[in-house]
Amino acid sequence: MPNSSESRPAEPLRFVLIGPGGAGKGTVAQRLTDSDDHLWLSRSWTTRPPRPGEHPEAYVYVDRPAFEAHIAHNGFLEWAEFLGQLYGTPVPDPPSGHDVLFEIDIEGARQIIDRHPDATVILLLPPDEETQAERLRGRGDTEEHVASRVEKGRHEVAQGHEMAHHVVVNDDLERAVVEVLCIVEGLRPAVGDAFNPPEE
Repeated sequence: MPNSSESRPAEPLRFVLIGPGGAGKGTVAQRLTDSDDHLWLSRSWTTRPPRPGEHPEAYVYVDRPAFEAHIAHNGFLEWAEFLGQLYGTPVPDPPSGHDVLFEIDIEGARQIIDRHPDATVILLLPPDEETQAERLRGRGDTEEHVASRVEKGRHEVAQGHEMAHHVVVNDDLERAVVEVLCIVEGLRPAVGDAFNPPEE
């Protein structure tokens, strides 16, 4: 009888990157997938327009009818409405041999964990609230929105600590990226392990 690991492909590992606004999740996520050929970034959908200077691949930008049609076809792992705009994580379809990285908010992470309890949650934090606020201003956010996001971030950090398996402080981008890459690599089986289980 063939070993089950030989008869079907291994399930991809799932990594969920969470953190408050201004933690740098989007930048870190992009650096991770640029650096790791076997890590595939699940791009969220949104009905909001791109921000000035925002990377064109930060989201899949769609109109509300297209988003709602995807909901109707059960195309999202999770979705929510925030400030009048829809955001959602599509059911991932990574290339063969790739693990999946979700860059997502706290509530979205909860829904993914409900469906995939084996997912690894990594909480990314800004070094302090002053740095967080400056990063939000750098995105073009208004002072009112910055204050709101910093306040919301306090609750997100508290909840994130309760659900995260790992915590990384993004005080230096390159160091933070390397730290997350080490977490990812440390959870992958050694080459050949899936096909050559140790003898009892």
